[in-house]
Amino acid sequence: MADGPTNPFRYGALALDDSFTNRTREIAELRADIVNGQDVVIFAPRRFGKSSLIWRVAQEAGRKGVLVAQVDLMTTPTKEKLAEKLAKAIHDDIASPLLRAKERLRIFAGLRIAPVVTVDPENGSFGFTFAAGHSRDDVDATLEHLFELPGRLGGERDRRVALVLDEFQEVVDIDPHLPKIMRAVFQEQPEVAHVYLGSKRHMMERIFNDANEPFWRSAKAMELGPIAPKDFRKFIAGRFAKTGRSVETDVVDRVLEITHGHPYATQELCYFLWEAAAGGIADSAALDEALEKVLRSEHAHFSLIWDRAATTQRQLLQALAVEPGRPYSGDYRARHGLPAVSSIQRAIEALTGDELIAKTETGEYLVVEPFLAAWIRSNEL
Repeated sequence: MADGPTNPFRYGALALDDSFTNRTREIAELRADIVNGQDVVIFAPRRFGKSSLIWRVAQEAGRKGVLVAQVDLMTTPTKEKLAEKLAKAIHDDIASPLLRAKERLRIFAGLRIAPVVTVDPENGSFGFTFAAGHSRDDVDATLEHLFELPGRLGGERDRRVALVLDEFQEVVDIDPHLPKIMRAVFQEQPEVAHVYLGSKRHMMERIFNDANEPFWRSAKAMELGPIAPKDFRKFIAGRFAKTGRSVETDVVDRVLEITHGHPYATQELCYFLWEAAAGGIADSAALDEALEKVLRSEHAHFSLIWDRAATTQRQLLQALAVEPGRPYSGDYRARHGLPAVSSIQRAIEALTGDELIAKTETGEYLVVEPFLAAWIRSNEL
């Protein structure tokens, strides 16, 4: 093991325990919703810490006796795969705390399609497989039964249950008819809190805000925004101090000026800043070095975004990287050499759909990922 402290900042993976930045209000609100059996949909841009937040809330809700099962729909491209992940989550996180070992598999006895159950020889965990090739009606009936199980198990044992569905916007790609099946079951489960997370806001808003969709107005909406500067300042300074290093106050301010309180971006920049803190002090020179390393680290990702963007989309990104503003206005288009309004509108719709740009409360557009704008400027694109 290497000598000395390890880097206290985390990005990419879940921000757990001390790495999780203060979201006291959101934690308390979501914990209360889960304990009360309230369905919630969380709206947030990508990489805003939704998964880290639900992990922390699940821990706290668990201490209050709530059983929390989670399924990531990004890993379930078919209904059979969804059934497999759902069965495992129900078995491990709901049935196991409630039932004796020999009783746990019996809860799946009534499924239209019987799963193939396997046991991992190394850790003894159970796996479930639902073979493809069955009729649509049989698969749908099997999923419907699985969706009913959390409510039935919780009701029989007088326990609150929460089912967290991550990347929920993928439900439409799995099967456009699946939301109707799920909603029919979920609306009859007052003892289950359903929590819906998604990384594509425009798709999530369509699912929950369109009057023609089954989930219309079916869940309390929670907005997950940037972290307040005062909370992030305290967090950053505290993480440096805990590892025997310090960071200058104006450097912290500049970090937050660059990242706008974006959780992932702030953790990422602070990770490199901590590494660059020569002599244990993070000064302005260390921040310049850290930002340069972040842009190198993100180069492949941003190059792919750039290569996929159409010409007008690139022009718009270039303009917004230099100056957030109103691309429809004549003055803004003239300053940045943007094309006609009709072309700009199509570019805005595409970039907003991909969550690369967003409209602020003041009506101005800006590049969402803080480092994408810096990367465009640094490469003089």
